[in-house]
Amino acid sequence: MGAIPHNGNSLNGKSLEVAIRSFLGYIRVEKGLAENTRLAYARDLGKLAAFAAQRSLSLDAIRRADVLDFLSSLYRRKLDSRSVARYLVTLRNFFRFAVREGLIEEDPTENLQSPRIRSRLPSFLSLEEVEKLLQQPDPETPLGLRDKAMLELLYGTGLRVSELLHLKLEDVRFDMGYLRSLGKGSKERLVPVGRSALAAVQAYWRSGRPKLLKQKSCPYLFVNQRGSRLSRVGFWKILAAYGRKAGLRSGLSPHKLRHSFATHLLERGADLRSVQMMLGHADIATTQIYTHVVQDRLKQVYKAHHPRA
Repeated sequence: MGAIPHNGNSLNGKSLEVAIRSFLGYIRVEKGLAENTRLAYARDLGKLAAFAAQRSLSLDAIRRADVLDFLSSLYRRKLDSRSVARYLVTLRNFFRFAVREGLIEEDPTENLQSPRIRSRLPSFLSLEEVEKLLQQPDPETPLGLRDKAMLELLYGTGLRVSELLHLKLEDVRFDMGYLRSLGKGSKERLVPVGRSALAAVQAYWRSGRPKLLKQKSCPYLFVNQRGSRLSRVGFWKILAAYGRKAGLRSGLSPHKLRHSFATHLLERGADLRSVQMMLGHADIATTQIYTHVVQDRLKQVYKAHHPRA
């Protein structure tokens, strides 16, 4: 991608927006980042553009002090340090791109320290809660068969919700007991699927899906009542409803099932590297947070049962 013409201090107010659009095109085409990641970058940079507009700042007029003021404004909006750190990552990537493209001479985020982030342990369900949740869909209806298959597959594989909803018919290999998933950054991985999940998906495939399609054609495995691919919002509503029906006190999200998958594997002796591969984490450091969950659980068991704890 060629550089956007740079006219020194004569850049007008729209030049920041032009640079942002150029950056978003770059990460989509050249970096191959997932659409959800690109949208997150767009939202973050949209906030920066609004902040710069309030101060009548052009792209090459933004300085370190302005970046610090922008980050401070996020804290004033009650964002936590984790969210502010994400914004800073977005800004760093954007301004580094702007320097490489010759749009600005200096990176205003250089040497800025990230906020200290308190490590939050992932929230997960107990085995009893998982069982109660999986019993909620009605297998006598097409929607119930679909929902049972989705819940079993999500908990049984640790897929992200976007990966689940983008599964196609050919991605699930019933004969081999695995599925093919396209994860973040369009990285493909093979994920083993247990007997319960495979059986639920087969039942939906044979008896539920044809009734939902109603003679229509759709390449995706999970469809809505109109025969089209189920949306993320649609799935969230379905999951939340089943969580309430199961009497789960804390809010239920797709990621909580993913956390439950990883935690339950590690509690039963799975090694961290295998869990990393199944979750599709690029860096094992991302997976290591689950070891804290297991260690915390072990401490609780020790204190509850050891006579000298």
